[in-house]
Amino acid sequence: MKRFFLLLLVVTVVACHSFKHDSRITGRIARSAMVVSAHPLASEVGTQIMRKGGNAVDASIATQFALAVVHPAAGNLGGGGFMVLRLADGTATTLDYREKAPALATETMFLDSAGEVLGNRSLAGHLAAGVPGTVAGLVEAHNRHGKLPWRELVQPAIDIALNGFILTQHEADGLNSLQKHLRKYNTVLPEFLIRDTWHAGDSIRYTDLGHTLERIRDAGKAGFYEGKTADDIVNEMKRGNGLISYEDLRHYAPVWRAPLKGSYRDYTIITMAPPSSGGVALLQLLQSVEPYPIRQWGHNSVATVHVMTEAERRVYADRAVYLADPDFVQVPVAALIDKHYSQQRMQSFDPLHATPSSSVREGTIPMPESDQTTHLSVVDPQGNAVSVTTTLNGSYGCKIVVGGSGFLLNNEMDDFSIKAGVPNMYGAIGGKANRIEPGKRMLSSMTPTIIERGGDLYMVVGTPGGTTIMTLVFQTILNVIEYDMNMQEAVTARRIHSQWLPDEVVCETGALDSTQIKKLEGMGHTLRYRKAMGRVDAIRVRPDGKLEGGADPRGDDTAAGF
Repeated sequence: MKRFFLLLLVVTVVACHSFKHDSRITGRIARSAMVVSAHPLASEVGTQIMRKGGNAVDASIATQFALAVVHPAAGNLGGGGFMVLRLADGTATTLDYREKAPALATETMFLDSAGEVLGNRSLAGHLAAGVPGTVAGLVEAHNRHGKLPWRELVQPAIDIALNGFILTQHEADGLNSLQKHLRKYNTVLPEFLIRDTWHAGDSIRYTDLGHTLERIRDAGKAGFYEGKTADDIVNEMKRGNGLISYEDLRHYAPVWRAPLKGSYRDYTIITMAPPSSGGVALLQLLQSVEPYPIRQWGHNSVATVHVMTEAERRVYADRAVYLADPDFVQVPVAALIDKHYSQQRMQSFDPLHATPSSSVREGTIPMPESDQTTHLSVVDPQGNAVSVTTTLNGSYGCKIVVGGSGFLLNNEMDDFSIKAGVPNMYGAIGGKANRIEPGKRMLSSMTPTIIERGGDLYMVVGTPGGTTIMTLVFQTILNVIEYDMNMQEAVTARRIHSQWLPDEVVCETGALDSTQIKKLEGMGHTLRYRKAMGRVDAIRVRPDGKLEGGADPRGDDTAAGF
């Protein structure tokens, strides 16, 4: 065990890198298997599981549990996620373990008597938490597709939590930003997280979380949704006037859903259906730009940025009106992802002028009668592939650490439309379809995706980033297919995002030069700048059959393989 943790420490040290652009950077290359995730320890855990004979599902489970320890801003037990799975024989499916609204939730729970939004109650504190789905989802994935014994998948995370690990600079910065929130919102102060200043190189242990993981190891789903962990969650809710009950926990169940499938040129796109808006949006975006010569125009050229922005405005306008939990709302998915519909939406595209968002509305659909998230990509030696995006929503969720169990709860209730037309924390506008209802899954932007070419596995990709997720996955795919970037170049390339409202184009610093900026502003675009967006983690199968990892340098993300 000491040797294993020494290895993990070495991996942590060598994996830390700065975010800089190099036009010919290369990523990790592996012959047989690869994991790319948000933290070097988690990637190494997943790789070791496959070395022991586990498959891609096993590796994704072990990696997610490890991320719950080493990357608590997004890795989680108290959140939820989506899994897209493609087996080696080409069979594809998806698992929805998104959080749900508690049974006591109401449409007006975040509004005052005048119908106005009450502060930030959907973002921080106990009311912001939806019923967690992660543990139930991982148990379900293992029951159907796992290979190694369950306890072997949970044990590495237990070892890291109880023995401790070394913080990277990113993790230290995150914990420092959390301090005032921990003191403000927690009913039982999590002393193990409290410190004046955390530094890179500090060690940390998560003892209560380690024991919670032991209960999950020994009892599976019941180790979280029943017994001591359930008691701790419900008691936490009672102390903080939250809503999650024993009944909510007992009745939570993940759902297997058919994947969305579409095409872009000669590639097949396999992605997540609602309650993710990401899959629908990704297919719409690809189909919207497919008729245009963006390869000829060039990466991040004025013409390319313009057409991408115009497509994004139209897609996000559709998202606000039509997308929600399909178990509660009839979502016109087939109509939205029809190529003719995407092309019809672009008929108003003006190649010389920006379309003001105020004049963009949702398309006409014939309705039938009747910033924190984390992503991991896995390919195993047999050719099975898993794309998983999992989340607490905001960084460190609702900032509540469950007393006695040591894990953070999500703030996913903010992903509902708390009031029609009022933006959520990511600026996304929602409508009635995504209103709060008991037992309903809130709309998500998560876009775990797998791509085939000629019937063979080609790429596994996804990212965190709130409402930027869809556009970042979109750009990463185009970077490889249209601009012949390798996987690491595609992940590292500077990014641009637009989402209808607010009416602006968000650019990473350095994505555009001064001449491009002037031209886009002259066309009517308003530009805003950010240092970084998202943390894309992806794998591409090269022509020689080897796996090529792209780990995002904007974080501690690391590719590991053999």
